[in-house]
Amino acid sequence: MITVYTWTTPNGRKVPIMLEELGWPYEVRTVNLGQNEQHAPEFLQISPNNKIPALVDDEAEGGPLSIFESGAILTYLAEKSGRFLAPSGPERYKALEWLHWQIGSLGPMLGQLGYFAVRAQDKTPAAIERFTEEGARLLAVMEKQLAQHRYLAGEEYTIADIAAYPWTMAAASFLKDALAEAWKDKEAVRRWLKDVGERPAVQRGMGVPKV
Repeated sequence: MITVYTWTTPNGRKVPIMLEELGWPYEVRTVNLGQNEQHAPEFLQISPNNKIPALVDDEAEGGPLSIFESGAILTYLAEKSGRFLAPSGPERYKALEWLHWQIGSLGPMLGQLGYFAVRAQDKTPAAIERFTEEGARLLAVMEKQLAQHRYLAGEEYTIADIAAYPWTMAAASFLKDALAEAWKDKEAVRRWLKDVGERPAVQRGMGVPKV
């Protein structure tokens, strides 16, 4: 059995989406970030960086395997299943390229924007401006790519799309006021959001965990 440790954040949605796409059974363990459950000693043994998501595969080759970091988990599941990531060649590296772009750029920058522009009680104009500009720049990067290709890594749906979708949805909803100007000319990104969002597995995964 696969056990997923997660919460209701963009990062937390990625692994359930992937597992729903695969149609594999899995168990969900909630890690309530608002109650600091990510600092519990038992969770730290699985995810030493205090972050969700994390995964434990009791049926992994060689015995139970725990993995933290969403990109590592998505890559593991893709390789284990043989789906959503080419086994070799340019298609594989394009998918990994955009997966790491999401992990290293889109997620962190939008996360900072969410904190400074929405959640922080004391607003810091310089920080809000900085992360608004970077969020807009990253949406423009997506727009250019998706204007040329159906999906982020090309013409096939991959783990790069699974990783990017929850964060792009956050940019279109939770951060829509901060990024209002940036959304005005993002027709290709909107088309991609619609296409990915209509996948039944994505709809189910975006509802996990149920709290």
